[in-house]
Amino acid sequence: MWHKISEFYLWTLLLFTFNNYVLLQKPNSSDNPSFFNIGGVLSNSESEKNFSDTIATLNYVQAYVPRGTTYYDKTIRIDKNPIKTALNVCKHLISKRVYAVVVSHDDSSGHDLSPAAVSYTSGFYQIPVIGISSRDAAFSDKNIHVSFLRTVPPYYHQADVWLEMLSHFGYTKVIIIHSSDTDGRAILGRFQTTSQTNYDDIDVRANVESIVEFEPKLESFTEYLSELKSAQSRVYLLYANKDDAFTIFRDAAVENMTEAGHVWIVTEQALLANNTPIGTLGLKLNNDNESDHIRDSVYVLAHALKDMLLNESITEAPKDCDDSGVFWETGRKLFHYLKSRNINGKTGRVAFDDSGDRINAEYDVINIGKKGGMKVVGSFFFDNEKEKMRLKINDSEIIWPGKVKKKPEGFFIPTHLKVLTIEEKPFVYVRKVTEENPECEDDEIECPLFNKTDGNEKDYCCRGYCIDLLKALSHRINFTYDLALSPDGQFGHYIIKNLSSTMGVKKEWTGLIGELVAERADLIVAPLTINPERAEFIEFSKPFKYQGITILEKKPSRSSTLVSFLQPFSNTLWILVMVSVHVVALVLYLLDRFSPFGRFKLLNNDGTEEDALNLSSAIWFAWGVLLNSGIGEGTPRSFSARVLGMVWAGFAMIIVASYTANLAAFLVLERPKTKLSGINDARLRNTMENLTCATVKGSAVDMYFRRQVELSNMYRTMEANNYDTAEQAIQDVKDGKLMAFIWDSSRLEYEAAKDCELVTAGELFGRSGYGIGLQKGSPWTDAVTLAILDFHESGFMEALDKEWIFHGNIQQCEQFEKTPNTLGLKNMAGVFILVGAGIIGGVGLIIIEVVYKKHQIKKQKRMEIARHAADKWRGTIEKRKHLRQSLAMQRQYNVGLNSVTKSISQAVDKNRYPTMGWNTGALSAQDLSMGRHRLNGDEYSIYNNRHKKPPKHKPSIPTYASDVSHLVV
Repeated sequence: MWHKISEFYLWTLLLFTFNNYVLLQKPNSSDNPSFFNIGGVLSNSESEKNFSDTIATLNYVQAYVPRGTTYYDKTIRIDKNPIKTALNVCKHLISKRVYAVVVSHDDSSGHDLSPAAVSYTSGFYQIPVIGISSRDAAFSDKNIHVSFLRTVPPYYHQADVWLEMLSHFGYTKVIIIHSSDTDGRAILGRFQTTSQTNYDDIDVRANVESIVEFEPKLESFTEYLSELKSAQSRVYLLYANKDDAFTIFRDAAVENMTEAGHVWIVTEQALLANNTPIGTLGLKLNNDNESDHIRDSVYVLAHALKDMLLNESITEAPKDCDDSGVFWETGRKLFHYLKSRNINGKTGRVAFDDSGDRINAEYDVINIGKKGGMKVVGSFFFDNEKEKMRLKINDSEIIWPGKVKKKPEGFFIPTHLKVLTIEEKPFVYVRKVTEENPECEDDEIECPLFNKTDGNEKDYCCRGYCIDLLKALSHRINFTYDLALSPDGQFGHYIIKNLSSTMGVKKEWTGLIGELVAERADLIVAPLTINPERAEFIEFSKPFKYQGITILEKKPSRSSTLVSFLQPFSNTLWILVMVSVHVVALVLYLLDRFSPFGRFKLLNNDGTEEDALNLSSAIWFAWGVLLNSGIGEGTPRSFSARVLGMVWAGFAMIIVASYTANLAAFLVLERPKTKLSGINDARLRNTMENLTCATVKGSAVDMYFRRQVELSNMYRTMEANNYDTAEQAIQDVKDGKLMAFIWDSSRLEYEAAKDCELVTAGELFGRSGYGIGLQKGSPWTDAVTLAILDFHESGFMEALDKEWIFHGNIQQCEQFEKTPNTLGLKNMAGVFILVGAGIIGGVGLIIIEVVYKKHQIKKQKRMEIARHAADKWRGTIEKRKHLRQSLAMQRQYNVGLNSVTKSISQAVDKNRYPTMGWNTGALSAQDLSMGRHRLNGDEYSIYNNRHKKPPKHKPSIPTYASDVSHLVV
């Protein structure tokens, strides 16, 4: 119980504290004025009376006027002289401390400067001014009319209703005719801004085909009408005053531009012309009663002051115009409170925009009938349920120009079109006309440079895929055309153009797209890629060919060098093979040298003896086995060496077989494909890699890379390498100056089919299609699209592909790929050089051998001469020795020696040389020489046995010698 009581007291205390806080924060109502003077600058006495009655009645409406607050009216009559009006405002209104001023103007006098004078004067002291009839665009400028707002919409707000009407009728291309004054330019700006902001769907957005601006007070409009007659659109939006509208309608009727097929939608002022054509649609403000606007303006002011009394401290208004330094802060706040009002009044939903202009104003849609009468056929009103403005028109009640009930199409379809194209093989081939061949062929069409002014219009002839497509389209949907080439040779890209120091810069399209956007051409029949950037400004048909982006590169050539035949094995393997040959040869020699079975002589089948295996024979054997050549001599004789020889033969067989197989793979079957794997290849993404890639400047491919964030690094690298045309880039790829060219797959597949040395790398990316380009809102769009779809179904597009793109070359390249490569001299030049080196080496070695042999022969001859001299000398000595012996024997005989002495002598000799069967003195020099020549090898021992020298004579045995020194030569 006590707990609940304490809780109750606690909440009571908190509530009391909060109320005191709120009261402290709110302004003290006793400090705010209890009465407010409202000024009125009105055009007539009736409006003054309505103003006074409205304020008197307002004081009894508690919903707008708090208790204790009173409003008083202070009015003056507007003067035609704006200076007098300004003075009257100071003298009769500001001096009375008015908190706001309601102003109208005398429409019959045609003077609109007096409301401006009231706005200038009151705005200087921040006193809000509420206009109830001024609709000029100048009052929207808050730099001049700082505290002006109005319950009527400005004239240029009718552009909002125009857009709703165009959307209702389905007109997407219009011509705007307006005066060159402030209001005329304002309605054009409002139309364009609102169209871009509120109508996102490009297909239903109204596009301005042409703008005609004329000076007010027209005398003739004929010169402008001739330009309008050549335009496609037949929907005219007119802003003009009553007098200028009269001139325009008069001249348009002469040119039959007010008859059937034309649509005129005009503003309120133009609708008042006496000769407004039958079928014209116009607008009229739903409620322009001045008394109703007076009431709404006063109630809006009371509603704002009521909120200010609750939330702001209000100070008294300025008391006179003498103090130029007075700045009334309450007036500035009151103006912002007024702009935020949103009430239901006599004229509908009253609300304002940031400029203080009335929004949600309601209009009646007026149709000029058969007898010139005005008939309401629709309305533009505020829908309370949806909380927005809505247009409602009864189409069945409308009478259109020419007194017809059927709605006109709104455009004129010309049957002769200006068609642009661009050179892009195989879609468009361009041939320059020469004196030898001055006429175009049967499959060609004249295609001069667009907008060429030198008079020579038949300089070029065009043919190709797109030219055949253009011919088929013209026959299918029945139009004629003039064909021309792109003026700058480019498809077009969006560039920033400097206009002047005052106008700044703007973006515009170049090339083909620029000509179409500027409506200097009707069609683009070329390999034009469909992308979002272009589709925002032009229309595309359905794609006539689907394609993507790919990469073109030159096939990497094989490294056919002088040592290409060494490619099957690596350098390490070749070194190991060379080392193995000599190691095996050395081991074979050692095994045969130290084996006990390799030391003995072996007899061949022919009875000759086999030489033992030396080191040179072992090396010869190892090389012979490796190179699969027959070994006639120098084979191992021991079992161990022969086992190693068989193992070496198996090794040689494997090595040779492996070399042969790899040689076929490297030199015959090898066909390199591509260096790159596609757009995701790391070498393309890595800016440090020495690989150049490029595309065409300002092309759809260039736009694609600019859009892709993940390709931004690659795009920055390739941007500096981009080419002006695809022809230059493809030629540089062929020449090896460019590693990779990124472009449309159709063109690159054509180039790869034409030149088998070129190849496309990787899969397609950035898939899109080629379409026919048309102007926004072109009446030919649907017809062209339907014709292209029909061409796809009938196989016509496939026939164009076969005829112009492939040419049968793809099959040839595929067959070429499947055929083994033919070896040429470039591949096997190293082998021939090796044979030549062997021949040269052999010739060099034989020359060395011949020289060496000649040197040996000369040496042998000198030895022979020496031997011959020695043998001759020795023979001479023997002869003389024999002669001395003979002389000695003769002497003995002569002195009478008996035969006993001779016998004794012979006996002595026989005993001295018992084994010799011949007389030493009987040997000739020739026998001695032949004996020395045979002293080699095993014969030396035999010679020694047969020709053993006699032993030396003992000193005791006497010798027979005589002095023969005088006989030596």
